[in-house]
Amino acid sequence: MLEQTKTALAITCLMALAACGQGDGGSAPAGGAKAPAPAPRSEAEVQALLAALPAPYNTADLENGRRQFGLCRSCHTVGEGGPNMTGPNLHGVFGRPAASVEGYRYSDALQNAGFVWDAERLDAWLANPRTYLPGNRMTFVGLDDPKKRIDLIAYLKVESGFAPGDAAAPEPAPAAPAES
Repeated sequence: MLEQTKTALAITCLMALAACGQGDGGSAPAGGAKAPAPAPRSEAEVQALLAALPAPYNTADLENGRRQFGLCRSCHTVGEGGPNMTGPNLHGVFGRPAASVEGYRYSDALQNAGFVWDAERLDAWLANPRTYLPGNRMTFVGLDDPKKRIDLIAYLKVESGFAPGDAAAPEPAPAAPAES
């Protein structure tokens, strides 16, 4: 029975990976050439970036975040110039308006969401995408454990080109009407 379960799980994973790879890959640079991979960061650079993140992300476990991203990898890429797959490339996601990756077809729900991605929105999204924004097409059921979401978000910040100070500034409160 255990062997049958393992086999069924392996087949399901292979089918999911095969389906995710059928995207249009529309984000390859012109001429079919791939963008050069950025130089890898040193461990010291990674740790400095992690330490510069706001709490609670500055104390995250990046290795666990990398493992959690394994849940996302069948549908998303995170590297600069990476292709869109079933989901859009996540490079530069922090500070980016929802539904704004060129060449990716978003659901109407995301096209009309009207927000900018930040860690707090991504945390709520990752907890349960279906209830956070009803009508989106993401099939991921969510990540219940807040620590796993913190680690994943920190990993995404480090791997997606985020630099402290890049996040969109909070919108200022509306000005009070001038008294006449």
